[in-house]
Amino acid sequence: MLELIARIGAESGISIQASNLSRLDVTLVKGGTRLSIPVWVSEGHSRANLNRTPAEQIAEVGRVMEWLRGQKRRVRVQAACSTAFGCSIDGVVPPAKAIEIATALAEAGADEVALADTVGYANPAQVRALVRAVRAAIGAKLTTLHLHDTMGLGLANALAGLEEGVRRFDASLAGLGGCPYAPGASGNIVTEDLVFMLESMGFATGIDLGKLIAARAMLHEAMPAEPLHGQVPKAGIPKTFRAAA
Repeated sequence: MLELIARIGAESGISIQASNLSRLDVTLVKGGTRLSIPVWVSEGHSRANLNRTPAEQIAEVGRVMEWLRGQKRRVRVQAACSTAFGCSIDGVVPPAKAIEIATALAEAGADEVALADTVGYANPAQVRALVRAVRAAIGAKLTTLHLHDTMGLGLANALAGLEEGVRRFDASLAGLGGCPYAPGASGNIVTEDLVFMLESMGFATGIDLGKLIAARAMLHEAMPAEPLHGQVPKAGIPKTFRAAA
């Protein structure tokens, strides 16, 4: 795995996720260009995933930033506020808590901050309100939304974020993914559907939708028992579709 990361990173750059300093490897410096560190807003999810409080994980972000400053290669760090919109363990997550943690992560030195709907409980109004509030607190450091489609609102939430100025979204091929500490939560929003929506609206993604859908065949071959999600791949690309210029 480390060799694969190094080879891909050397050719095109790669984003790596690590929850603490001990999981970082010299490969990150050699091949990775982006690092994502999750910080759970809800106490229950934080303890279930890492056996740490959110405050302890924020302190870890500070240690990672300090370590990276001593490396020769610059790595851009994104800190993700996981369970920012709700939690399968604690239930309601107060927006003020998400704002507080996003602010602390920006102050700890993270280059970017993401808001993550880890369990897929968010709705568009919620997304709009929290994006506005966090941007008011940390400005342009808020760059990304990480969305799941548990309640069927993934693309609607992406659209709400898009209209609030967000231009980076996490998604996965065929909507794979999920969280072992979130029973019933589905995978990420489907990359194929997201690309179709964005390109149809005039936002150039740089992604060839046809080739993206074709990649599902390799995924199915490697994971034949895994259900593949997505409306566009099932219906086919309509004749009216025109990729954005």
